Amino acid sequence: MIELESIWQELEARVRICQNCELCKTRHNTVFGEGPTENPLCVIVGEAPGADEDTTGRPFVGKAGELLTQILERGGNIPRDKVYITNVVKCRPPENRNPTQSEQLACSEFLEAQLLLLRPKIVVTMGNVPTQWLFKTKAGITKLRGQWLDWRGIKLFPMFHPSYLLRDPSRDKNSPKYLTWLDIRELHKKIFERE
Repeated sequence: MIELESIWQELEARVRICQNCELCKTRHNTVFGEGPTENPLCVIVGEAPGADEDTTGRPFVGKAGELLTQILERGGNIPRDKVYITNVVKCRPPENRNPTQSEQLACSEFLEAQLLLLRPKIVVTMGNVPTQWLFKTKAGITKLRGQWLDWRGIKLFPMFHPSYLLRDPSRDKNSPKYLTWLDIRELHKKIFERE
């Protein structure tokens, strides 16, 4: 166990000083991730840190993060502190743009190592970027959300990114918020059926 902790700390230290791409020049903080490193209920992978995350060094802490917490806890009865949350890239892209393929590639060793060390049964991808990166597809999140996919023997479950839900306030049937409600109930069912 101590060896795993030291590997984890070394990985986090490598991310903190990483200069694998140009994002290191504009970041304030790297955002490694947070949550339990032993038996998380699932791992949530977003695309990249935003302004609030860049300031704090923590993932999903802005408005989208607040909504993610509500979705997990109110919609799925999944305590946020029982899931591990990270991003495909660990530094904020300027103007909160999507990370480029080369930026994702530069950070891929870190995400791969995190997933290898965490050994999750379920990975939830939030939005197009992490879904397309991990699943190696060009299909969009609207087509893939709510489906159980296989990624190296791990269940991968794409969902809409909370920032997308903030931009589309509709709660009508088949709206992104309505579909997210269905998705979080499905995620809850899958997480707790394995315990």
